[in-house]
Formats: sequence, C-alpha cells, structure tokens
Amino acid sequence: MPMNEIIYTITPHDPAGHRFFVNIDIPAPSPDGQKVSLPAWIPGSYLIRDFARNIESIEARCGEKKLSVEKIDNNHWQIEACQGPLHVSYTVYAWDLSVRSAHLDETHGFFNGTSVFLQVHEQEERPCLLNIKAPDSINGWKVYTSLPEAKKHTGCAKRHGFGMYLAPNYDALIDHPVEMGTPQVVSFKACGATHEMVFTGQIPNLDLARIAADTARICEYQIKFFEPETHKAPFLDSSDRYVFMTMVTGKDYGGLEHRSSTALMASRNDLPTLGNPEQSEQYRNFLGLVSHEYFHTWNVKRIKPKAFAPYNLYTENHTDLLWVFEGFTSYYDDLSLFRAGLITQEQYLGLLAKTIANVHALPGRFKQSVAQSSFDAWTRFYKQDENAPNAIVSYYTKGSLVALGLDLTIRNATRNEKSLDDVMRLLWQRYGRDFFNKPAEGLKEDEMATVIKSATGVDASDYITRYAYGTEDIPLKELLAGQNLTLSWKSSNQTPSLDIRTKVTGNVCQIGSVIEHGAAHKAGLSAGDTLVAIDGIKVDSDNLETLLKRYQPGQKVLIHVFRRDELRCFSLALNPPALNTCLIEPVQA
Repeated sequence: MPMNEIIYTITPHDPAGHRFFVNIDIPAPSPDGQKVSLPAWIPGSYLIRDFARNIESIEARCGEKKLSVEKIDNNHWQIEACQGPLHVSYTVYAWDLSVRSAHLDETHGFFNGTSVFLQVHEQEERPCLLNIKAPDSINGWKVYTSLPEAKKHTGCAKRHGFGMYLAPNYDALIDHPVEMGTPQVVSFKACGATHEMVFTGQIPNLDLARIAADTARICEYQIKFFEPETHKAPFLDSSDRYVFMTMVTGKDYGGLEHRSSTALMASRNDLPTLGNPEQSEQYRNFLGLVSHEYFHTWNVKRIKPKAFAPYNLYTENHTDLLWVFEGFTSYYDDLSLFRAGLITQEQYLGLLAKTIANVHALPGRFKQSVAQSSFDAWTRFYKQDENAPNAIVSYYTKGSLVALGLDLTIRNATRNEKSLDDVMRLLWQRYGRDFFNKPAEGLKEDEMATVIKSATGVDASDYITRYAYGTEDIPLKELLAGQNLTLSWKSSNQTPSLDIRTKVTGNVCQIGSVIEHGAAHKAGLSAGDTLVAIDGIKVDSDNLETLLKRYQPGQKVLIHVFRRDELRCFSLALNPPALNTCLIEPVQA
C-alpha cells in the first residue's frame, strides 16, 4: 500500500454505548511533534459547537512506545515528537440525533467527518484513506456515502460495503457524511448522474418510487438551470453519485448540505405512503427541503463567499452574504418545485405569500438588516431567545424576499429579457464550476452589485443598499404589479389579539414571546409568564382563542399569570386582529 496517505479507521465498536473508535496512521508526523485538532463547527451550521467535547479518550504511539498527548485548547492536542509512523487512537461519544454531528445505536450509525476525524496539521493536503469497519455484533449493515471507494487500494470497499474509501485531502474527507445500517433505499438517474435516497427509521409503507420520481424532476431542473448546455451535474468533480441521507423520526425537520450529498431530518408524516396519491402540505415541505439542500450543491458548496474560501473551522467565519447563499437558495427551493411541475402556480404563489406574511409579522426586521443577520449568525440567529422576534430578522426568509424583489426588479427593468437566473449562472461560471479544481476563490463582500450589472445590465446598488444592508420593507406590491400580480392583506380571523406567541406544555399555556409595542407589552406581560385566567376564566392549553373571541378589540380584560411562582394581575386593552395573511394573485383580465 502506498505510504503517502493518512489512514483513518472508524469502527462502531459500542453501539449500545454510542461510541465510535477511531484510529489514525500518520506515516510522516512532524518531527517537532504532531498537532491534531477537531473542528469547532460544521460548514452550513454557523455556530461554534466544540465537537471535541465528545472525545472521551485519546492516546498516541510510535511503534510500541506510548507518547504523551497534551490538550492545548478546546479543540487542539499536541503529541510528543517521534521518529517514524505515528498511530493515534481515540473514542468519540455519538448520541446527537441531528444532521450536524454523529449518532450511533444498534439500529444505525451516522457521522459527519467534522465530528469524528482529527485534522493532522500541516498535512491537510495529503490524500486520506478511510477504512470503515462493520460493528462486531451486528450483521447486515451496509454503508451509504458519496465518498468514492479507494480503487486500486488493498481492502477497497465495494459499493455500499465496508472497507477502504478515498478522499483527496482532509477538506474532502470531512465533507462526505456516512450512514450505515439497514435503511430503505432507492436510486435514480438525473441528467445521466446517479442519485441515491436513503431513509433511516421506522417508516411503514413508504412510497419510495414516488419520492424518487419527484426528486428526479427537481434534480433534472436544477442541473439544467445551471448548465443549460452541458447538463453536467456539479458533484461529478468529487464523486460518481449524489446521496440524500434522511433520518426519519416523529417530528424533526432540517438539512445540511455537502459537496456530493446532504443529510436530512424529516417527520414520518411528511413522507408519502403507498396507495395515497394526494400531495399533502407536509410532503410539499419535504420536497422543498430536498430542493433547498440540492441547490446548495451549487450555491455555497461551490459558489462561496470569500470568507469561506477556505473555511477556518476553529473560529467564526463572518460574512455579510448569507442572505445571498441561504436567502437566494430559499427563494429557489420552492421556485424549483414550480418550474419542475411539482406544484401549481396557485400553490407556489401561496408559498410566496406565506413567507411574506411570516417576515412581516415580526418587528425585528426594522432593527436588523439581512446583511447584519448574516454577520451575526454565530451569536444571534443560532442563539435565539424570547426577544428574537423583536430584535432580529432571518437571512433565510427575508433573504428569500430580497431575492424575489431583486428578481422582479431585474425582470421589470429589462421587460423580462433578464432575471435573477442570469445572475446565478454568472456566479456559477465565475466562482463555482471549477471551485475544487483551482485555488479557492469566493465572492467578495461588496461584489454582488457588480455581478448583477455584468449579468443583466441592471444597476442594483441602490436596491442592495436599501433592502439587504438597510431595514426597509421591500416594495413587493409595486414590483409584483409589474408582472401582473396583485398583493393584498387580510386577517385570518376576527379574534382580538394579545400580540404574543404562546408555547404549550401539557395543559399549561405559557407566553413564549411578547411582540414589541403590542397589547401584552403595553400591559406589562412578559415572556415566560404562565397564563392562568382571563376575567376569572381559567386558561388552559387549547382555549385561549375561544376565550378571546368573547371580546371586541379595544375592550379591557383582567389577566392573571404566574411569573415564576408569583401570581400577578394585569389589565390589558385588546388589539384588533392583525392583517396577518398575504395573498398574491394574477391580475384578472
């Protein structure tokens, strides 16, 4: 076997205790002592997570000699200098059922490389062999990953088998998550490229064929969107297939993108069953998630902000541009469903209207721009508290509205000859297509207006200043009118409002958030207060709206709450129901 590769071996050695055992064989360690480390965060999830806390034990040897291993900060270890090959072994506790980390029990194993593979400093560009071993006491498991098999190497894995896989460097090693177990699996071709869908969990009567057919339409559309001439899938630069790995539970939802795969979480009820051809709202949401993560194969995995080229995995990587990379992706996820023929125009406009209503419901959009939201993702968006609706805005949802408004601005200015599509294709050609085949280059913080002008001829600098870096509401009503669409508002019901968000635990109704300048705020109610009674009538988990329907806007009510263990009483004037439902409709001829 060639000796230039760093060899990683991972074994699910204690499924009941949720522990992976990892070995690293380093053929030529640093003569001054080898430094190793585990990333503090995972790209796509912008929060310092300190995965190193899950390493329970670590040791190093050079031949028979045991070497000292000193932890020098939260994520780094210094190993004693040695001559010759270095062997490092450690145990990782894996009990985080999410798309971000690692999880192991007797039913399956899943890991992201950022959670289990130590970085060998000054040797990050060496090829990495990964030997994935089967658990000793469990039979029948297979391996699902987009990481290529280590062809021409001893112990090369066969497709879906345990054995050797190969990454060209450490960055690639940690960007191909692995699922192992006995999932339900289906595969399909899109533009000639192989795609696999892997579903882990208890999912009776799952309609795999329907999911594959619908997902294939999404993938075909997006590949042709970015490559209208070649129809070449982007991941063929790093793998011969794309893998959707979905962990199915009773209530979860989310995803994390990788260069040739994605890890997803879905609720069992989101997925279609055999014999039921109806398209539920929950299944549309799942298809939207699939579309979102697949679009990231281009936008953020290859087209990147300069701040991510390359990543620094040990500290925050600040950028103002997540509104482009997450917001634009959020705009195109549902748009792709419509263009691929999976939802109707009416359904698509309904999804757009729902996003507009969600953004406009929260006053935080007047305090924080989407550019600020991007920069503060590490400390605010991923660390939301009860005041978040009043203080921050989402670079996902408002970012998607910035994309919508920009698309409409370009279309209106060019009489539909140009659009945001042209901008995305230019970004792909300049920054994405050859990202892994040349020195890393990313989009500069102040470059979007220049790219838009080059792609469309439209000067969008004022638009970006006002709506991406400023906090003004985007004039969507006027912009939509240019495309013969109307935007209007109405109340979803006639119930007077307390202007709060509630959370229910058991039979108890608690205030989750108080909307600034609303009825509850003016009266003195606070997040965390437990609602006890309104005008002497008990409030429980499901009767708040029924009680409020007895009143008219402007009437005063007496509200009793428990704040901690203290009973408090507040007089409150009810507000009119909010205009909380947005409608987008074609202009009637």
